[in-house]
Amino acid sequence: MLPPLAERAAAQVPLATPEAPAPSAAIRSQPPALPDSLQPASPSRLNQRLPLLAGGLVVSYSSLMYLLSEGWYTGERSRFHWFNDLPEWKQLDKAGHLWGAFHESRGAVDMLRWAGVPDRRATWYGGFVGFLLQSPIELFDGRDPAYGASATDLAANFLGSAGLIGQQLAWNEVRIMPKLSFHRTPYAGLRPNVLGRSLGEQFLKDYNGQTYWLATDVGAFLPATSRWPRWLQPALGYGAQQMVFNDPDANAALGLRSYRQFYLSLDVDLRRIPTRNKVLKKALYALSIFHLPAPALEWNPRHGFKAHGLYY
Repeated sequence: MLPPLAERAAAQVPLATPEAPAPSAAIRSQPPALPDSLQPASPSRLNQRLPLLAGGLVVSYSSLMYLLSEGWYTGERSRFHWFNDLPEWKQLDKAGHLWGAFHESRGAVDMLRWAGVPDRRATWYGGFVGFLLQSPIELFDGRDPAYGASATDLAANFLGSAGLIGQQLAWNEVRIMPKLSFHRTPYAGLRPNVLGRSLGEQFLKDYNGQTYWLATDVGAFLPATSRWPRWLQPALGYGAQQMVFNDPDANAALGLRSYRQFYLSLDVDLRRIPTRNKVLKKALYALSIFHLPAPALEWNPRHGFKAHGLYY
């Protein structure tokens, strides 16, 4: 028999109920931690951070558009026109538009949360930022006589932003992450004016060296008792080779015939690497848009299956 004081103390201790989640389940359901610089602000700081965020966005985007107009689009201009480029480059450029819009929207949503905007409003206000940032580039393409504005580019921009919004509304986190990896290829040297001369140009222009991935956080879909580490994620990849010209006859004159490639690999979610270093947290957050080198299994219609000890 407990003494009276012990009885009162015991009565104040809440009993566990079957509905209460286990501590491990609560931990597993938490989204990856944001860098300290992106942690949500208190409501009192909303009025301080939001103007700073809006001003930075306006200045940086205006600067980017000016640099593009003066540096990238330097040739002859024509009347605005449309051009169907869907059959070109095995649609690797569309994957690039989707990847870019997704991560621009992801960054905007996280920055709005940092500014103190409630989650749902941050999702809707920031979710279409990627589409809004990338779509005006079609105005430049539309006046380039060698190109033209592309409706499928706009569609890819929209899908990238919509993919981010859908995941935030469904899970309040990103569980399926588009990523990019790149390696140099010999094809850029065959047409450097189009595929790039320097490493930076080739990263942007040589689609032969680009592989786009979808890394899936399978641990988020497994029971809370699963021991699958959420930082380790399977990834599906897509790429293509031997694309020097979009014209098959011009490619054939070089002894080339373009083909698609499909990959299965593993990926590391850098956002889930625990660290207290603020600079490292920011770096891991930024680098999480890239697929790290890893073993991969490739299939392509030309050579069938091929194993890579390390692919990027």
